[in-house]
Amino acid sequence: MTRRSCAIYATGIVCAHLLILGIALLVAQVFQTMIQERIKKEITLAENSRVLEGWINPPPPVYMQYFFFNVTNSDEFLAGKEKPKVTQIGPYTYREYRPRENVTFLENGTKIFATNPKSFVFLRNMSSGDPAVDRVITVNIPFIAVMNELNSYSFFLRSAVSMWMGSMGIEVFMNRTVHEVLWGFKDPLLSKLHAMRPEVDEHFGLMYNKNGTHEGEFVFHTGEKNYMDYGKIDTWNGISQMNWWSSNQSNMINGTDGSVFHTFLSRKELLYIFAADLCRSIHLAYVADKEVKGIPAFRFAPPSDVLAPPDENPSNAGFCVPAGDCLGKGVLKVSVCRQGAPIVVSFPHFYQADKRYINAIDGMNPNEEEHETYLDINPTTGVPIRACKRAQLNVILKRTIFPIMYVNETATIDDESAAQMRMLLLIVTVMSNFPVIIVGLGVILLVVLIFLVCRNPLSVKDPAGLLW
Repeated sequence: MTRRSCAIYATGIVCAHLLILGIALLVAQVFQTMIQERIKKEITLAENSRVLEGWINPPPPVYMQYFFFNVTNSDEFLAGKEKPKVTQIGPYTYREYRPRENVTFLENGTKIFATNPKSFVFLRNMSSGDPAVDRVITVNIPFIAVMNELNSYSFFLRSAVSMWMGSMGIEVFMNRTVHEVLWGFKDPLLSKLHAMRPEVDEHFGLMYNKNGTHEGEFVFHTGEKNYMDYGKIDTWNGISQMNWWSSNQSNMINGTDGSVFHTFLSRKELLYIFAADLCRSIHLAYVADKEVKGIPAFRFAPPSDVLAPPDENPSNAGFCVPAGDCLGKGVLKVSVCRQGAPIVVSFPHFYQADKRYINAIDGMNPNEEEHETYLDINPTTGVPIRACKRAQLNVILKRTIFPIMYVNETATIDDESAAQMRMLLLIVTVMSNFPVIIVGLGVILLVVLIFLVCRNPLSVKDPAGLLW
């Protein structure tokens, strides 16, 4: 046999083996299964796992922007002559630091305890003004809170208290600096109440005593038992179910805190997040495929039924407290878990809310780009690559849901973490497609074999002349 014949036969044998092996691996999905199981084991909150340090000290910078609604016609509104007119001021931007502390493993590493204190540092170069200088005319929430507490009392008593507050110059609207409204000031009305009832704090601020504090004590599942439970909340402040809503379903603490999700996400599933500041869990649905810094991601966002009334979404009936006392679409009364003023939350500018709330306030301009909450999550690892949480704080005033301010909390993966993520995904892609590579090599050798055979056909000797 000549060298040429040996080369052809060798090429054919190698080609056949590669094709058979590659096709067998493709059908059995051995490599895909191995990679998936490896990732499921690696991406957990188990002790000494690679992701634990990033979970405790998240590297991506988080920014909190505050926008306030300045009332321009308070007198006309109170006189019943005009609907409220507001102008948006801001943003006032703060860098948010949120390390996890008191991290303790429980139940053989299947659960983990942690607190998540948040601190804020003002960033002048990312803000449109100085919160210590800029002033805002807004609803006097302590005034509204006191009057709300008197709702069960007689009209005469409420009128007397209102006149007493008016004699002290305490009115429905207040003119304060942004810093005071946000971080706190000594309120004259609360100071009077503090003198009579020392347990009443004489200071008020939307973020008063929240710089450097946490939202509660959490116990999370590490994902050691089941990768689908990775990051899910087991208990919050020692409870696995709340008690202030009017149904068991509404009181459930579902999902993660929004910082992590299980691996290998599907476009068809709903993701659940427990929002302690909203006193409830919400769900997010798939919206579109995105790419962030070269990393593929699925965008998930709250659908319109999250804050829909019971006639549109019956499962929301439990958020009406007392039962049957429901607001319209796009708003949620949370005063049930935030004692004091009748606080209502919504998306900014009443995005996705009933038109009547938008039309009741002059100055509302809802749009998806500026006011939608969303998460861009890499589906392989379950890691949020970009996040944008937007929520608006309102109070009920003269049967109007009156906007006070909204927050825009954002985070995007940093460049170093993005580079590591791209490398990880490249390795996963190569390893997952290894059988395809083998089949590809087999096909290439098959083409080479065909070329060699066609160019130099093998000769067959016939010494006996039988082929004549």
